[in-house]
Amino acid sequence: MRTVRLGRSGLDVSAVALGTWAYGGDWGHFDHDDAVATIRRALELGVTLFDTAQAYGFGAAERLLAGALWGAVERDEVVVATKGGLRVEGDELLRDASPEWLRSGVESSLKNLSTDYVDLYQVHWPDLRTPPEETAGVLEALVAEGKVRHVGVSNYSPAQMDELDAYVRLETVQPPYHMFHRDAEDDVLPYAAEHDIGVLVYGPLAHGLLAGRMSTETTFPSDDWRSHSPDFTGEHFTQNLGVVERLKAFAGARGIPLAQLAVAWTIANPDVDVAIVGARSPSQVEGLVPAADIVLSPSDLEEIERILSGAVRVAGPAPEGM
Repeated sequence: MRTVRLGRSGLDVSAVALGTWAYGGDWGHFDHDDAVATIRRALELGVTLFDTAQAYGFGAAERLLAGALWGAVERDEVVVATKGGLRVEGDELLRDASPEWLRSGVESSLKNLSTDYVDLYQVHWPDLRTPPEETAGVLEALVAEGKVRHVGVSNYSPAQMDELDAYVRLETVQPPYHMFHRDAEDDVLPYAAEHDIGVLVYGPLAHGLLAGRMSTETTFPSDDWRSHSPDFTGEHFTQNLGVVERLKAFAGARGIPLAQLAVAWTIANPDVDVAIVGARSPSQVEGLVPAADIVLSPSDLEEIERILSGAVRVAGPAPEGM
């Protein structure tokens, strides 16, 4: 597995990381034993970066990850990234980057992950109600206490990163980025490159769309967030399925699966360091990890660009819609 330097964090990590959102329950049912086997197969394939979050089942995904990792690998052989700053109130998922909630979140994550420190702690979503200096203050304190080694953010704009970076050293950013969602190219990626901030992108398979198995007949269980997302119903979904078929043909002509093409395309961008992929079975992770070593030529990228001219933007999820 090819490794990369994750910006000014200095962390040396695999170019493809395994994400654990699916193990928190927001994507419908999954098999616990398959999930553990998937994580361990990822280790065997050279994955060294594992991304999770407090809000992925509020401890469920973190506990599963810890149970799969420890005993199979030494603590210093992997980089564990988690996120905090979301909490449940009634039926709502709220953004909360207050010092009190972030500190309690880190303590909870350390317990769930069965570890003394988090390699990379990321604020999951910007919280406009909490002043950035307050968020930064607790992050700085957690670093000083040794509970957090590196600080990052997820879903932040350049302006929001600037505000927080004025008070605490930001080292990474995790934006959504895939063939059907390219907003980061306009601002987040150039900003990160200018400031040597490591970039981990999530959703490279467009939340399953670029796995190539969906059709106009596809439905989702009620406990899968896609079941109530406009990205996966109606005319725009049908239009994007046509684009997917053209991409599938392009990938097939080059002897690679569509999913590998999709992941390789994200990390072909020189401003992207790591692509975070999700997988529910060992075979799925085996089908994604080889993307780290696929090199797309300029002509490949030009043809992909032509195909994507017919795509409709996929917005993806936000806390308020979960």
